[in-house]
Amino acid sequence: MNFDYVLDIVLSLIAVFAAIVLHEVSHGYVAYRLGDPTAKAHGRLTLNPLAHIDPIGTILVPLILVAFRSPFLFGWAKPVPINPNYFRNPFKGMLYVAIAGPATNTVLALLTAGIGRGALTVVPNAVLFGASFTAHLVQALFYLLGIFVIINVILAVFNMIPIPPLDGSRVLTYFLPPEGKRVMLMLERYGMLILLAIILLGGIGQLINATSGIWRALLGIRWLASLTF
Repeated sequence: MNFDYVLDIVLSLIAVFAAIVLHEVSHGYVAYRLGDPTAKAHGRLTLNPLAHIDPIGTILVPLILVAFRSPFLFGWAKPVPINPNYFRNPFKGMLYVAIAGPATNTVLALLTAGIGRGALTVVPNAVLFGASFTAHLVQALFYLLGIFVIINVILAVFNMIPIPPLDGSRVLTYFLPPEGKRVMLMLERYGMLILLAIILLGGIGQLINATSGIWRALLGIRWLASLTF
């Protein structure tokens, strides 16, 4: 295992942790603004990644992807505790809370891509593709930013899949009739098993392929050429 590969893993983990922590904090913050103090009371309105670690999504899944030398790392944090009973309209409140996560990832992807592509305009090819120490530092920075864009795009799309406990299921539940709402609530107990089955059957690779058009367009040809997967 060479140094470049280890560095790529470390930078990818930083990008993944940052994206999933901000995703979960946004859920808790919106819930807090809507009157639910649960996340704040549990110490989850913090950017400290240790408060958001999920044994499966934050540790096991990334380790499996590293073991199989996946070109991208992926994961999720421990869900922020939400009590919809604090909301005036529980289903509408959960809709807003659910949208907050993917919306945050979308904004982060767009902002980071905009800042990165703007910065790239002043970086010469001799540095972006060079072999000097300074060039390696610049390349590491743009690798981190590039992976951060990719992870946020993937997380935004992944979380909108309408399978409990993903955010998409909360959004779908809001628009379903009462019987449909009851069915979605019943599926909660099986959601994680369904999710793990999808991942084990190659769902992450399919998701990366499905979103590649988005993040490739955001990064642009020159930025993509500087990344090593």
